Amino acid sequence: MFLLFLFLLLSIVVLMIAEKLSDTFHRLTFKDGRQITLVGTAHVSKESVDEVSAYIDSEEPDHICLELDDGRFKNKEEQSSWSNMDIKKVLKEGKGFLLVANMALASFQKRMGNQTDSAPGEEILGAARIAKERDIPYSLCDRDIQITFKRAWRLSNLWNKAKLIATIISAVFSNEEISKEDLEELKKGDVMQSMMDEMAKELPAVKTVLIDERDRYLATSIYLAPGDKKLAVIGAGHQNGIIKTMEKLESGELQTNLDDITDVPPPGKGGKILSWSFPILIIGFLAYGFINFGQQEGIRMFGYWLAVNMSFTALGAILSLAHPLNTLVSILSAPLTSLHPGIGIGMVSGLMQATLRKPKVKDFENLSDDAITLKGWYRNRVLHILLVFLMTSFGASIGNVVVFPMLLKMML
Repeated sequence: MFLLFLFLLLSIVVLMIAEKLSDTFHRLTFKDGRQITLVGTAHVSKESVDEVSAYIDSEEPDHICLELDDGRFKNKEEQSSWSNMDIKKVLKEGKGFLLVANMALASFQKRMGNQTDSAPGEEILGAARIAKERDIPYSLCDRDIQITFKRAWRLSNLWNKAKLIATIISAVFSNEEISKEDLEELKKGDVMQSMMDEMAKELPAVKTVLIDERDRYLATSIYLAPGDKKLAVIGAGHQNGIIKTMEKLESGELQTNLDDITDVPPPGKGGKILSWSFPILIIGFLAYGFINFGQQEGIRMFGYWLAVNMSFTALGAILSLAHPLNTLVSILSAPLTSLHPGIGIGMVSGLMQATLRKPKVKDFENLSDDAITLKGWYRNRVLHILLVFLMTSFGASIGNVVVFPMLLKMML
């Protein structure tokens, strides 16, 4: 019985051999002779650009796999995605925070790229160019970034959503500098793993969606791509996860169907209940005040609620330097929007700002460069709209939180 168990164990192990040739270079050899070379990169590293080119020359793959989805690849090639954006449509569809997240990611990568003299994702675009020049077939193996962002948001609880928003804001306005040496250090397996562990502790749902699910998606896409000698250009943080996933795919422990991680889960009932709980509580508190303490006290409570709600919204509008008329409209709209979860004050202020100060062609053309500085977010009209949207949304949210203990104190 022991010999049978040992034989079965060994038969599974030899299905795939993983060779670690360096921190950024792994070669996987499968039982049928197929080979997959994984080249881990830092997406804003000049050294990564040179490494990818050198590995393609030395490995001579018959197929190249890239860590990009169709949308991002097209945007990077054409560099015109922002100019085709309808900012009003984005806000009306409730995708304001999603756009801010996209801009935060783009600005952070752009800032690091400027510091290291390498455009974000240049090593992947370089691999694509080489593939085209040499007639090597290539595949875009990553999941759509919009699906990734939406899943991260939907699967996060309220506290983690707050931490995610704080992380996004800090990324937008951060002045952190990173050297080439720091980037190379990040490609080392032990350093990267410690960062993954930290993310899993702080933002578990985000880590699951951004790392674990994408590891599985990338590994499956690369595994199923045609070719007997493939080379995959991926972020260094995905290497270990991809190798582990491929071991499971090869042994049959994991299936290649990805439907469960390519759908955006619908909003949960808890979120709907929570979104309506505030309006119901506010109306309940005010009604209780009128019924139990009389008209004068009820009006006083109503006045406190209006004052707090409108004041914090005004603070957000003023800090974001919204158009004066927009500031006035936002202040007057704040109480109404706070009682209707389907219409956020950020949507109202963003649309108003876009109407009063319409973005110009140059704003779209300079979007990437302006997004890396705080001054650029005020100067660029597209970014300024998003800033107004963000600050008024936060102002109103803080006001809603502050007013509760005040109303409770008045009722006691």
